[in-house]
Amino acid sequence: MPLSHYACANCGFWQLHFAVPPDCPVCTDVRNDLPEDGWHFLPEAEVAATHDGTVRQVADDLWAFTTAPNLGLAGTGWLIVREGGNIAFEAAPYYSAVMLEQLRAFGGIRFLAASHAHGYGALFQLQREFAPELLAIQREDLGMTKAFRVTAPYDDALELAPGYVLHLVGGHYAGQAVLHDLAQRRLFCGDMFKVDQDKDGRSHAISSHKAFHKDIPLTHAELSRYREVIAPLAFDAVLTPFEYAPEVGRDTALRVLDEALSRPPGVKRMPL
Repeated sequence: MPLSHYACANCGFWQLHFAVPPDCPVCTDVRNDLPEDGWHFLPEAEVAATHDGTVRQVADDLWAFTTAPNLGLAGTGWLIVREGGNIAFEAAPYYSAVMLEQLRAFGGIRFLAASHAHGYGALFQLQREFAPELLAIQREDLGMTKAFRVTAPYDDALELAPGYVLHLVGGHYAGQAVLHDLAQRRLFCGDMFKVDQDKDGRSHAISSHKAFHKDIPLTHAELSRYREVIAPLAFDAVLTPFEYAPEVGRDTALRVLDEALSRPPGVKRMPL
């Protein structure tokens, strides 16, 4: 029986399997909810036939790819268009033919990476279509990468290209990493922060969790690791797998962490 890709209808995590997978490692983990109506896995052909997507420009060099209708956690695939090769960080849950054609028009993908499993989306599809020079995932999270081939596992940091550096922060996931874009002063922060936004995309609160769905807090050691890594980095905006938050720069991010470190562990949403 040939191997095929299947998406979890509940969270969108893709697995490569001989048949319908028995369960989903993202949903069975404490950081996500189990599906109330049982497991439902979608073969790639079904997703391709029922899903489209959108592409929107966020900045001069930055584009956001999203899948419609929503699939699973409904994350965003970010594309940084640059001389010397484009960088894709995180991935949309699935890329339609139109979305892939837009990626080709932008010059494809040379460097591909993601923060952790909640941002993997259809990384396998981007690797299959564009054969990027590297696909980088921090070594602690390699157990979640069966659907694609990691070509650049790394330890504490990895420079994808000059001025674009992956940093291990851990916390939310053992191998969670952020991408610091020095040239544009941006931090692709994975799920180290959760930014609450209104329907127009304006940010109104920020918090940091081990598990968003259940409001499980991070420990002081995990928060301290976050702070240690991002304190030396210059950034004026953060981008999660779901939100673009130009209202959140380095000073705001550090205030959130310092406030959390000043009290017993617990989840608190700080107004912006």
